[in-house]
Amino acid sequence: MNKKSRLLIVLAVLALCFAFLWPSINWYTRTPKEVQALALGSLENIKDYASVRAAAEVKDLVALVKDTPDAELTKDQEWLKKAAKKNFTLAEKKMPSPLTLKEAIASFPSRQELVSVIESRYRDEILHAKKQYQNSIKLGLDLSGGMNVIVKADLDAVLNSMTEAGVSYDVETTKADAMARAVERLTSRIDRFGLSSPTIRQQGEDRIYIELPGSAEADQINSIIQGSAILNFRLVDNEATNAFNTYYFSHMDSTFDSQGRLINPDAIQGLNPAENEVLGYYSTDAYGLDQREGYLVVKKEVALEGKHIKSATVGSEDITGKPQVNFTLDPDGAEIFGTFTGAHVGENLAIVSDNKIKSNARIQTAITGGQVAITGFSANEAQNLRKVLQTAQLDVPLTVESQQVIGASLGEKAIHEGFFAIVFGLCAIMLFMLIWYKGAGVNACLAQILNLYIMFSILSAFNLTITLPTIAGIILTIGMAVDANVIIFERIKEERRLGKDRAASISSGFDNAFWAIMDSNITTFIAALFMSQLGTGSIQGFAVSLAIGVCSTVFTALVVSRLLFDFNTETIHKKNISIGWRIK
Repeated sequence: MNKKSRLLIVLAVLALCFAFLWPSINWYTRTPKEVQALALGSLENIKDYASVRAAAEVKDLVALVKDTPDAELTKDQEWLKKAAKKNFTLAEKKMPSPLTLKEAIASFPSRQELVSVIESRYRDEILHAKKQYQNSIKLGLDLSGGMNVIVKADLDAVLNSMTEAGVSYDVETTKADAMARAVERLTSRIDRFGLSSPTIRQQGEDRIYIELPGSAEADQINSIIQGSAILNFRLVDNEATNAFNTYYFSHMDSTFDSQGRLINPDAIQGLNPAENEVLGYYSTDAYGLDQREGYLVVKKEVALEGKHIKSATVGSEDITGKPQVNFTLDPDGAEIFGTFTGAHVGENLAIVSDNKIKSNARIQTAITGGQVAITGFSANEAQNLRKVLQTAQLDVPLTVESQQVIGASLGEKAIHEGFFAIVFGLCAIMLFMLIWYKGAGVNACLAQILNLYIMFSILSAFNLTITLPTIAGIILTIGMAVDANVIIFERIKEERRLGKDRAASISSGFDNAFWAIMDSNITTFIAALFMSQLGTGSIQGFAVSLAIGVCSTVFTALVVSRLLFDFNTETIHKKNISIGWRIK
């Protein structure tokens, strides 16, 4: 490989690594602390924050227009100018120049349109920061503090309950569905409680691993995990819903607090807090996330509990062929549901899951016999509702098997110690290389710095977590990287002693050292590969960082270091080699 090819490869690798590392740089150095705190919160909290801020900003803009009708747009309001330009284009009107704040606001068809545009600005900013965090290097629990929980799912109880209900099932499919629903339920609950960036994944056949960075109360976590899924049917109060919506659109910035609770329920006419409550009406977007479409007022009294559902499927209407959700009730549920629907024909019935309204359907007639069909959905909406209805059928009893809380003070101390170990080890090795190998030691130092740069870039690219074992693997890599350079330098010195010139000594030195370096690193990589596959926890973290370090070490020693030698030989035209005290 010639010098030009090596240079292009090195530049390409450095550019790619910078792209991998950019989310981490952006998150840890460029994202304000207040935005970080919002981005680490739940999606529900982000929505509430964005909507409240948007409503407050619109209120301030309207007040400013009243005080100063001729006020022009400022540089910070360039976003409003772009939105107004789009509005004028859609209305086939010419945009005034200069554009005043009053004219920009008037270009929106409604106040709600303006609120929506401003809300999207806040939402996009926070979700962009959240995406940066998800694509950046994260600190493990041993560094940042938090809680580690392993939950056991009682799958036998699920199978027994279905057997007692007389429902036919496939054992493996039912277990897989039950675990998937349990993971989905825990993810929804933990995110809704505002616990930042949880890691939740299935471990083995019947266990769920949960990692919660930051501070969290053990009792609160246990209540979230062990609580049963809440699924029920409740009557919608349409009159109270209309009254609430009228109030809400006039007081969007003061209806709910930051936790989504009503600030002044007594101010809403027709809303009786003792009998009714306001819940969000949600649909599932293309990403599988709950998206709030609005609010409904429902009765607190439960018409039918979800435990009476035996099965749920998606079918199609006989005449139109449109999707419909069919579910079957047990005998007790069929009797309760038949009586209730007969008494409330023409009213709306909501399906509530974990205090979120998933469906709002009108009761057309009394539904008897336990066979229920709900229509008016798209294919995706029907599938999502089927999953919701199966929550009761596949309600998995969960128990906390192990729980470990790691204090943040331990994490802060570990971070400082690990950082000191890396810096001290790197500086000590670089100092030795500069003293012992003189000018060639500079090449080794640059290769070491690039080695760490590449390692952290790969960690960021794969969204890996840095733990104490990961730091140990990085420190070991530093020593191994120097070992490769030492082998090359000693080979070059041997060739120089034989009387060869600079170019021949460097070429022969790298050629003779190639297989020695490859053999040692390949065997280390194989060991790291086995540890990552057979080990667990901290062993895996150490093995992964070691495997990444082996790859970056080979690249920097054989490609980067060779490029630096060739640059001094062919571009600067050096004749001697500064590679030792008695070697020239």
